[in-house]
Amino acid sequence: MQITNFAERPSLLSRYMMEMRDSNLQRDPMRFRRNLERAGEIMAYEISKTLRYKQEEILTPLDKCVCDVPDEQVVLATIFRAGVPFHQGFLKYFDYAENAFVSAYRKYKEKENFDVLIEYLASPCLDGKTLILCDPMLATGASMELSFRALLTKGTPAHVHVASVIASRAAVDYIKRTFPQDRTTIWVGAIDEVINEHSYIVPGLGDAGDLAYGTKD
Repeated sequence: MQITNFAERPSLLSRYMMEMRDSNLQRDPMRFRRNLERAGEIMAYEISKTLRYKQEEILTPLDKCVCDVPDEQVVLATIFRAGVPFHQGFLKYFDYAENAFVSAYRKYKEKENFDVLIEYLASPCLDGKTLILCDPMLATGASMELSFRALLTKGTPAHVHVASVIASRAAVDYIKRTFPQDRTTIWVGAIDEVINEHSYIVPGLGDAGDLAYGTKD
């Protein structure tokens, strides 16, 4: 399973990552949402390089021209709610893609004990398609796995790209164990080594959903 960690090769994404992590700068929800979009745009462009292409002949105002166009049907899937601006970044580049949405949330039984539940799913048929499953924070990997299993009720994709802004090392290892080894690629802005007793990534950036849309009751 191939893993691309953007932090290993600094780029413009490094700047946006810094702004999302900085506890002073992240107080601006509009900037935070825009940086999630930017991360999605950059990852979308990098993922596009791995796709299969075909040549199509078109007619310009002056003559015929042969162009390379993607030869894979892409489905963009995201997990509510923090995933929405991240998803939008991908959609700005893969504007021809189909879309899928999953609602996964933590149902707490005790302060530090919770189950991840799937409550909503909307997806096209996935058979033979390229699935890009994006969620900004990959903390334990449980939400990503359960969302993937829910999506599999809509068909079996030819390849899966798992995309996150920040992941814990434990979550990356979990995805490697639970997703198809030969059909999965992981893309992540940074991998942090620690996950705390509340299942938050450390240093991470906090609660991405709250930072993007406000605190919840």
